[in-house]
Amino acid sequence: MDTASSTPARYSLQEFIEASAQRDRGQGIFELETPRMLELNLDGMIWTKMGSMVAYRGEVKFKREGVLEQGVGNLLKKAMTGEGASLTKAEGRGQVYLADSGKKIIIVNLQGEEIVVNGNDLLAFEPTIDYKITMMKKLGAMLAGGLFNVRLQGTGMIAFTSHYEPVTLRVTPDSPVCTDPNATIAWSGNLSPEFKKDISLRTFVGRGSGESFQMQFKGDGFVVIQPYEEVVMAQPQRG
Repeated sequence: MDTASSTPARYSLQEFIEASAQRDRGQGIFELETPRMLELNLDGMIWTKMGSMVAYRGEVKFKREGVLEQGVGNLLKKAMTGEGASLTKAEGRGQVYLADSGKKIIIVNLQGEEIVVNGNDLLAFEPTIDYKITMMKKLGAMLAGGLFNVRLQGTGMIAFTSHYEPVTLRVTPDSPVCTDPNATIAWSGNLSPEFKKDISLRTFVGRGSGESFQMQFKGDGFVVIQPYEEVVMAQPQRG
């Protein structure tokens, strides 16, 4: 038995401080301190997921997304559902550290491309990226609480998260892909998933109702999945 791999690392205090110290890696605005900790080298404004800030230094202010940032339609949607992809503006100069439940962080540099990211998995993006929060209405009728996503397009950095290592599946006209909504992180902006219910798979896939709800991707593009079912929690009913 390899006892070394099962024994926690031991340090003197000084050794621990040196081993875990923040380091400037010269990666620019978005810098991965660890695979699960993102440093924003802020000089202006960055959009971040609400609740993802774990530390900061410098002259930084945080402001929740204004109710009209995304227009009246999104305002009414949020008021009715009580949920959505909540964003915070981090503004100023300094360093901001983001994390989300210890999930792995992926940084993508968009060059005029478009991607759709599950609202719960989007961590941060630059203000040069145009975004739109939408709800999958058909899936909302199937899953308690629905499923929000964010359509991102433009040139700049985005960061999203995954439980463990993600896998990207190619979608082609002759080879569509079906995924579990709770394991689906992102997909190419030109794809519009369809939703279907398959009771025959209820023993193997799906949570809660005993029925399997699947996202089906057809066309030419890609879909990103994670090896984990992140169950959408139901919202309390308003009376």
